[in-house]
Amino acid sequence: QKLVLLGAMQPGFSPPCPADREKDPEYWRGQAQETLRAALRLQHLNQNVAKNLILFLGDGMGVSTVTAARILKGQLQNHKGEESLLEMDKFPYVALAKTYNTNAQVPDSAGTATAYLCGVKANEGTVGVSAGVTRDRCNTTKGQEVTSILRWAKDGGKAVGIVTTTRVTHATPSAAYAHSANRDWYSDGEMPPDALEGGCKDIARQLVENIPDIEVILGGGRKYMFPKNASDVEYPHEDKHRGTRLDRRDLVQAWHDAKPPGKVAKYVWHRRDLLALNLSRVDFLLGESRHPRVPRPQPCALGDPWPVPGCWGSWSSQLPPGDAGTPKGCCYLQGCPTLGMLQALHEAVELDRAIGLAARLTSPQDTLSVVTADHSHVFTFGGYTPRGNPIFGLAPMQSDVDRKPFTSILYGNGPGYKIVAGERENVSAVDFAHANYQAQSAVPLRQETHGGEDVAVFARGPMAHLLHGVHEQNYIPHAMAYAACIGSNRAHCNAAGRPAAAASILLPFLALLFLLC
Repeated sequence: QKLVLLGAMQPGFSPPCPADREKDPEYWRGQAQETLRAALRLQHLNQNVAKNLILFLGDGMGVSTVTAARILKGQLQNHKGEESLLEMDKFPYVALAKTYNTNAQVPDSAGTATAYLCGVKANEGTVGVSAGVTRDRCNTTKGQEVTSILRWAKDGGKAVGIVTTTRVTHATPSAAYAHSANRDWYSDGEMPPDALEGGCKDIARQLVENIPDIEVILGGGRKYMFPKNASDVEYPHEDKHRGTRLDRRDLVQAWHDAKPPGKVAKYVWHRRDLLALNLSRVDFLLGESRHPRVPRPQPCALGDPWPVPGCWGSWSSQLPPGDAGTPKGCCYLQGCPTLGMLQALHEAVELDRAIGLAARLTSPQDTLSVVTADHSHVFTFGGYTPRGNPIFGLAPMQSDVDRKPFTSILYGNGPGYKIVAGERENVSAVDFAHANYQAQSAVPLRQETHGGEDVAVFARGPMAHLLHGVHEQNYIPHAMAYAACIGSNRAHCNAAGRPAAAASILLPFLALLFLLC
């Protein structure tokens, strides 16, 4: 089925009437009673040890984005949308996380990543270090490094993995393994002389050296792994994709050389090579594209193929029918408001597909799955739209100030601010259903900003009930570690009724999936 819900409400259009069952009060009463029965069953707490941990991180996925993505998912299935359920909606426990950084009311992705991965809050722009580190100050880093839940899991004998749809050296995933006074020090080519002279390491080098036995690393940003001006394997004639390393090192080769004798380590850079692997015979996997952030060329229905050769971001929707249950990993392209509201919501739906796949491949009896965001964005939708209104469509009214129509989705700030002939742009004169349309914003900025409100935390599996109420964001990895009997808080692990955690698992049962904004 194709997406047919992207457009303005035509004159005379009226949305479908509610189903007859919704007119019957007994429908709502029965639904509420079933929900009540399900809630009562939660009194029997799942206190098993979590053998597996999965953290799904939708970068910038605020509550308004979750709601809009839920509606989109339903409309892609030819429903009104509001009554639909995302996979994360089915998780029995929900909390709110406070996202501020130690020096910022509205946070950035580096400080928040340090919180939900390392368990401590930090300054904006810094990754894997305490708040004692000042951004850009290499000499404040020593002794302030903090370890992540990925390190705790590895020290606990578990296989670990990072799967991201941005560069693997980006702030969001890099807090899992790196310690840096600046999130932008991707390679030594991006570092200032004083940082290099001070002995600080770039993030790509730390990816290879800090935790050399990460079983799975998949993402983008391969140019930071190769010597400066080295031609890219996929785009040899494009200068912007050439290597950036001043030390002339080939970090992919260094990654391979660091593996123990007898272990099979595979490096891939294209989807075809990934799908050709027999993962039962692979001990370590590194896959890097140039950068998986690619905007959708056109709207497409859920599950439609989206061939972008060499782009890891298109990997999920390129899996052929029947491969959905093949545990070759899950990679889902992210969408940012600077690229358009359509991409942002489609990619939130893609993340939800990954959550559903993981749910089918695992059991809540031994797998703790957590879905959250690092921060929100200034994304909103409103305008008294009627039931079933296309999520990318117009509000049913015009402004009572400038007498112009407006889309339901709007932004508080960003590149969508447009003045035409001294007035707000008339959206009926543009193709607001286009994939690259940027929704109108109240304040002009080249790039839309993060939002400062709390984000949702959805949890399912052993000890998921520990994620409830309103928490500081840095609480998340501590609760997950407690459930899995990893990290420093393990006194409860051999208590009566709680079996000890498994010593080892297959790869990559600790999967960190990230969407970047």
